[in-house]
Amino acid sequence: MSNNMNHKRWLIAVVLVALGLLIGFLVSHFLTLSADRLSSVTHSIDEQQVFAFPSADNPVRLPQDFALHPQYQHEWWHVFANVQDEQGQEYGIVWNFFKLANDSEQGVGWQNSQLFLSHVAVANAYQVWKEQRIARGGIGQADVTTPPFRMWIDNWHWRSLSAGPLPSQLDIATDNFQLAMHMTSKGPYILPGEQGFQRRQNHHSSLASYSVYAPFVSIQGTLRLTPYTQPIAVRGQAWISKEWGSRLIGQDQQGLDWFVLHLDQQRTLSVTRHRYLHQRPHIYGTLASKDGKVTHLTEQEIKMIPLPSVKLANGKTLPLQWQVVIAKENIDITLSPLNPNLWLDFTQPYWQGPIHSQGSHSARGFMQLTGY
Repeated sequence: MSNNMNHKRWLIAVVLVALGLLIGFLVSHFLTLSADRLSSVTHSIDEQQVFAFPSADNPVRLPQDFALHPQYQHEWWHVFANVQDEQGQEYGIVWNFFKLANDSEQGVGWQNSQLFLSHVAVANAYQVWKEQRIARGGIGQADVTTPPFRMWIDNWHWRSLSAGPLPSQLDIATDNFQLAMHMTSKGPYILPGEQGFQRRQNHHSSLASYSVYAPFVSIQGTLRLTPYTQPIAVRGQAWISKEWGSRLIGQDQQGLDWFVLHLDQQRTLSVTRHRYLHQRPHIYGTLASKDGKVTHLTEQEIKMIPLPSVKLANGKTLPLQWQVVIAKENIDITLSPLNPNLWLDFTQPYWQGPIHSQGSHSARGFMQLTGY
């Protein structure tokens, strides 16, 4: 009896070890495949596949264009929030959701070519909490549906009762931290460029995308930053955006510098610089007011000046301080990060986090730096 019991225990142990090795192999294989696919999809396109391309003749439609567009190769949604707790401590919240496709045909089940990625990061001046999720499309693990607007990957959810993303609830739970946020619109949607059509290079290039912003958003909820502590009540301002298109990375594109700012209670500013290897950067911006007034800013009207670079804890050197000047709008500000150590070393690494300004405006917002 004892020998039989020992034999069974030995078999169970062998099976468990084998299962562990198999699961480890599958996870490793999936992540490697995801990284390879992400790089492939982001930097090139199969000539045999036909994706739709943005056109100035087809302006953005609201709220329906917050939904998924299978005919486009790339789509991504952002939620940025600058919040404070009851003691006045500042936090930045980032949630990014990406869709990448290898094929313009959606496919059913495992034949679906869509890959979804999502990144969450929470930071104060001293610490960073972050996590990434990767999922396939077509099998229910991740998707975007409407109406009502619903976006999810595993147990991370962004939900609204309407066709658009506001008002809505954002719920994200990881093993180490959680957040639950309610968001409400406090102003109009903003369409940058030509009714949402935005060129990403000079006018002789077909490189372009669609964009829509919701920059006037009130946010409140709770952060739970360890499994053992009580939730922290926070409130503040948020910025929601979506961008989509096809073949959005040019062969000589080096990276992106993007700043979004709440200048005050009534105005927001977005400025973007696309960096290229063999040509000068392409710069554009949008200044928007709560009353619906939108000013489109050209390259000649914006100065984006990187100040001396900062060495991060991981050894990487980045320009984390910038001067932004828009003379005709009396804007002259110097931007600095709340926490410099927000290099997000995900499948596609980049720096993204909360910033504040000094100068003509005391603003709060977010910065994204890619390609460094």
